[in-house]
Amino acid sequence: MSSLLNKWKQGLSKTSKAAFGQIATLLGATEISDDTFEDLEALLIQADLGIDTSEGVLEALWERERVEGFTKTEQLKNALRQELRARLESPPKVAFPSKPGVILIVGVNGSGKTTTIAKLGRLFSNQGKRVILGAADTYRAAAVDQLQIWAERLNLPVISGQPGGDPGAVAYDTVKAAVSRNLDVAIIDTAGRLHTRYNLMEELKKVHRVVGKAMEGTPHAVWLVMDATTGQNALQQARAFKEAVQVTGVILAKLDSSARGGMAFAIQRELGLPILFAGLGEKLDDLHPFDPDAFVGGIMGDN
Repeated sequence: MSSLLNKWKQGLSKTSKAAFGQIATLLGATEISDDTFEDLEALLIQADLGIDTSEGVLEALWERERVEGFTKTEQLKNALRQELRARLESPPKVAFPSKPGVILIVGVNGSGKTTTIAKLGRLFSNQGKRVILGAADTYRAAAVDQLQIWAERLNLPVISGQPGGDPGAVAYDTVKAAVSRNLDVAIIDTAGRLHTRYNLMEELKKVHRVVGKAMEGTPHAVWLVMDATTGQNALQQARAFKEAVQVTGVILAKLDSSARGGMAFAIQRELGLPILFAGLGEKLDDLHPFDPDAFVGGIMGDN
């Protein structure tokens, strides 16, 4: 358990050292001054929590100071930790109503989508589940090649089509293969070309429909991979995906490479979606179920 907590602390070190490091310095003073709250609000916004979340946290802290009457910055720091934690949901347990569980993975190119799929394949395999991958990002040959390479390393079957072919057909074939082989989980990659957003979203809707024809009630889950290094800029993209294909959860990739981990709070507030997993490193075993307590402790630099 301690090694996993250390992993979270290491993965969040950039976020912790950036704006949250300045917050720690601010709250390292002994007494709360007139400027403390004003400076704290500015730092929370810099930490990529978003204006609405930052204001909400500050209002709660002002109220607590009024009611509880604390005067020491250590009291304020503890209250801040509690208010941040209260704004993060514990993710639901990943479970599927039938077998195979079918997961559609969406997100823009470059978000870490294909690598995240490989990490999910590893995660489910380590749980004893039999997994198949579907390379339905047919318009980007590199994505298909990359997924096939990962599949070989993981010793997982992968369904792919011709370059530029019908992504719906690949998704359909993946689900059918999972059913016929009695597998536990099918994970399907999709295209993420933002420069043709309308066409992309219509294509994703089609893939979503086709998967449902291959097996009634699927996909069981639609997970959006978000690049933590892009911060608040990723939220508008995320809304488009949510509207198009009924996204059910978020995977926060590249958290270890980002100083913008505060975006997790904005995801919960703006999108109303649970963060299911977080990427805390480049290795295949570096995808972990999202842990709100470890996350808050990591960004606050707790020992």
